[in-house]
Amino acid sequence: MLTESTDTEVSNFSADISGFGGEFANLGNLTSDKLYEKEARLAMRLTELGSVMVAYSGGVDSSLLAYYARMILGEKAKVVIAVSPSLAQEDLESARAQAMLFEWDLVEIETDELDRAEYRRNDEMRCYFCKATLFDDLQAMAKNQQINNIAYGANIEDDSDDRPGHKAAEQFNVVSPLKEAGLTKAEIRLLARNVGLPSWDKPQTACLSSRVPLGMAVTAEVLRKVESAESVVRTLGFRQVRVRHHGTRAVVEVGPEELHRFKDEPLLVNRIQLILMELGYYDVVVDSRGYRQGGANHPHDGEAVLPPAVPVVPLF
Repeated sequence: MLTESTDTEVSNFSADISGFGGEFANLGNLTSDKLYEKEARLAMRLTELGSVMVAYSGGVDSSLLAYYARMILGEKAKVVIAVSPSLAQEDLESARAQAMLFEWDLVEIETDELDRAEYRRNDEMRCYFCKATLFDDLQAMAKNQQINNIAYGANIEDDSDDRPGHKAAEQFNVVSPLKEAGLTKAEIRLLARNVGLPSWDKPQTACLSSRVPLGMAVTAEVLRKVESAESVVRTLGFRQVRVRHHGTRAVVEVGPEELHRFKDEPLLVNRIQLILMELGYYDVVVDSRGYRQGGANHPHDGEAVLPPAVPVVPLF
């Protein structure tokens, strides 16, 4: 049974997501009829596939795909999550909780992308090697379980980016039903909210390796440090957090709509600096521009730094 969103629900949703920024820039053109048509397209495509193994991460895209795949195909839809040092433990736990809530019988596999020198060297093709490792493992699992297709959560807006991970999907014949249905990120979030997925408003996430600038080696130790740093910053009440790892320097980004807190709480920059210095960073700054996709590889200068209320001197 499809959700049959009403125009009132679409309008209410528009009011609820004002803090998400540009992700919802085109939502004003959305109507319930358009959304229902795309949802029906998604259901039809999944029915055509017959059986599918969903590459699940806990993010809203793969979560919605898992929901509809299980609803339509039942046991012929397998939901699989890859566990590796590049997936934060908090994200894994929330993904597990959601899968348990909807009885998806989540399957966890350990992937070994960090064992590949091509991945660790962290060039423009890192995402390709990550996805290729995952899809290779899923392909073997699918064949063993007589599942005909592997699917992942790409949406129609992903075509605007040059993402090496999509090249891996093409190479392994991985299908993208959300994209085929013409669903945008905003529409995916609305459908996810309508069906009760906890991830509907989860901030956009990426693997921990994305915090490391291209050309700097990715190691398990670096990923653990980044994960710890982001976790403690989130304990201060921030929803969208990135800690960009530049060796001994950490550049902290939070959601643009959360930047006002630094004005409201003058010592907040100091608190973040002290916490991250305890984790081993020598220099800690907060980016005044807020979160930006791919921020680890954007130029950063002193003018884009929020000044601390009190200068902090490292203790080592």
